[in-house]
Amino acid sequence: MTFVTKLSLQSGDRAVLEDTVSDLVSTVERKGAECKGPHSSPAQTIRAPQYKQLQPGDKFSPWEYSVYTREMEIHGADEIAREVTSQEFPDSIHIEVEIDRKKPLGHKRD
Repeated sequence: MTFVTKLSLQSGDRAVLEDTVSDLVSTVERKGAECKGPHSSPAQTIRAPQYKQLQPGDKFSPWEYSVYTREMEIHGADEIAREVTSQEFPDSIHIEVEIDRKKPLGHKRD
């Protein structure tokens, strides 16, 4: 069975996100694993209301910021995926890791 490690990285700091993702891709490829991505999603604009008092009422203009997302997959290479996902990431990056187990074509179901 082959394992696929899916990484989803999000940040409000686009430059840090791009640097981190390019470092991940170069590390994975240098170690000989197959990497698909990174795939970009359109930036998501988040708006947070700002009230002038602790209770709803008069408001300031909402606080807005953009969240950028990059997704990538590492196929096979469990040790490399484990090494990449256990490294330290900048505080401005949120990372989610999902691991799927893929059975080869023609494999009988259990």
